[in-house]
Order: sequence, then C-alpha cells, then structure tokens
Amino acid sequence: MPFPLRSSGMRAGFTLIELLVVIAIIAVLIGLLVPAVQKVREAANRMQCANNLKQMGIACHNQHDQLGFMPHGGWGWWYAPTYTGVGTPATGKAQNAGWGYQILPYLEQESVWKGSGTTTIADAQRQVIGAPIKTMFCPSRRPPGQLPPNPCWYGGTGPGGTYAHAGTDYASNAGTGNNGVIRQNASNAFDGARMSLITDGTTNTMLIGDKRLNRALIGSYQGDDNEGYTSGWDHDILRYASPTYPPSPDPTTGDGQQRFGSSHPGGLNMAMADGSVRFIPYSINTAVWQSLGTADGGEANTSY
Repeated sequence: MPFPLRSSGMRAGFTLIELLVVIAIIAVLIGLLVPAVQKVREAANRMQCANNLKQMGIACHNQHDQLGFMPHGGWGWWYAPTYTGVGTPATGKAQNAGWGYQILPYLEQESVWKGSGTTTIADAQRQVIGAPIKTMFCPSRRPPGQLPPNPCWYGGTGPGGTYAHAGTDYASNAGTGNNGVIRQNASNAFDGARMSLITDGTTNTMLIGDKRLNRALIGSYQGDDNEGYTSGWDHDILRYASPTYPPSPDPTTGDGQQRFGSSHPGGLNMAMADGSVRFIPYSINTAVWQSLGTADGGEANTSY
C-alpha cells in the first residue's frame, strides 16, 4: 500500500521581509567597517608621511656631516638648479636652488641630482625639475607626480621651453621670516646653517614639515605649489611659524597661505632639527608655535 511522501520542511527561499532585513544588516556592517578601514589607511599614510620626513631630516644631517653645513633655502624662485658643468651640481653658496634639490644625493637620488644621461645643463635642469621624488609626497594627499607642463618659470637661469614640474607636499620652516634652520642664500652669500647656529636646541626647533595646500586644486597649479620641489626661496618650499601663520588643515579655497598644514586630521607631521618627527596639533598655542619655529630666538616656551 503506497505511503504519502512527507514534506522535507525546506522552504523555497527568503521572503521579501527577510531579504530586506539581511540587506539592512549588511548595510549596517558596511557602515561600521568603512570608517574603521579609513582610519587604518590614514594611520598607515600618516606613518609613511612621518617616515618621509624622517628621511629628509637624516638627509639634512648627512649633508652637514659631509659638507659642514645644512642645506639652505636657495636664492629665489626664479633660479633653476645650478650646475658648474654637465653632471656637476654646484654646492653651498654657489647653488641657487633650494633644499629639496640639495638633499637629493642623501635620499639615494644622486643620479637625478646630477642629471645622469643628459648632455647639456639645460637638459639636466629640465629632467630634475620634472622628476617626481616619492619621499617628497604625503600619501594622505596624493601619489608622486608632476604638475602639468608649463612655460619655464626660471627666466634666464632655466632650461627654457615648456615642461612639467614635480611638486612636493613638504616645506622647510622659515621661522618668522628667515630665522629657521634652512635660511635664504641671498646673493650667494650663505652656505647653510651650522649646528652651532641652533642655540634654541635641535629638539626644540622645527626643520621640515607638512605644508598646507588647497585640496580642491591638488594636481593643478596654485599659488604656493607651482615651481616645484627644486625651487629656491619661495612658498613652494617654505612656510612660516608665527601667530600670524598658525598651522591649519588643507582648505578648499585660496591656497596654502604660507602656512604649515596637512591632509591629516588633527594636525601635521614635523621633522625637528635633531632628526626626530613629531605630530603637532592644529590647536597648538601660537606662542609655542613661534618658539618652535625660530632656531636662535631664545624663547623658553616649547611645550605643547
């Protein structure tokens, strides 16, 4: 006698309500995970940024060990890197370009510094000005790259023509004007600072840090991000530290306004003159900020 088949109890699928509940749970999980992933990514980027500054600080010290002085800030933005001959960069007071160019051989970029593979000084200048240096870029802001081709900024000292300029996300500390560690080489009269100049103490004096830029214009030219990392004394490669120029986050209008700042939340990375790297909050007291900016100002208040 045949027996009726028993139902297995299995259902054909989810009901619409159950499906919506599952989707809602997944959305909540994603909402929880995305900020966590972003925080982890930013922490890694901030650490890499600090490492970049550490390398630049060590490069400055290595130059001091080899030449007897720190890099200077160059003469002016209108000067391209100075060569005494093809493949032979000038050093000390004879070099018109800024610190970003001068420390290249101490960042394992000696071939870029010399213009290897070129046959004229103009070609060497064009090559180095357009060479993106990974250490010069903060990963929180942008990958290494060039600003769009533009007519030569450097007048009679440059290679002429139209070519790309490699930028940088970092700037030297000019103090309240020209009293940081990296100072202007005006009229080719300044080799660079000796350690003895830093009477405020190397642990209490800022060297190179994150520079403030308009984040809406990253990748295009803006007032203090146009001549590139090799530039001489100019706001591309320097920032001030005074109550008039407090550090602040990247804006979306205007330009960097000659201030330090960054794409990091809460503050910026700064290499100190002793080679260490600190994270300085945007909320730092402006008097302390100025104290950290001068190399020989005699200020006592450097705690924050």
